[in-house]
Amino acid sequence: MSALARLFEEAGLSTVVLNMMPRIAVRTGAPRTLGVEFPFGHPVGPAGDIGFQTRVLGAALDLLARAEPPGPVVEDFPEPWPLDFDVWKRAWHPKEQSPIVRMMVQEGLLRRRDRAG
Repeated sequence: MSALARLFEEAGLSTVVLNMMPRIAVRTGAPRTLGVEFPFGHPVGPAGDIGFQTRVLGAALDLLARAEPPGPVVEDFPEPWPLDFDVWKRAWHPKEQSPIVRMMVQEGLLRRRDRAG
């Protein structure tokens, strides 16, 4: 999403990205990011919660109106996930790790081992 946002910005369109891992937005250079640390698949909140979703989108539009490039500008949505996060997280995650997640875990373990010495 960050690369696409940068491309749109270069074409003269203003963007704001909703990102569930907002610290990554700094590394990937999204001009404006609203951090929504919600379960994957739910970037604006729980399905059917129109009030919560409206607040998320309102915060994104407010950030879009206020934050001027050059960025990146990252702000966190001020409200936590309104439901039991662990239940939702387990419902989203597959029973087994995907190949990319297994690879990333292995790489992380190797880096930790190398740092330890």
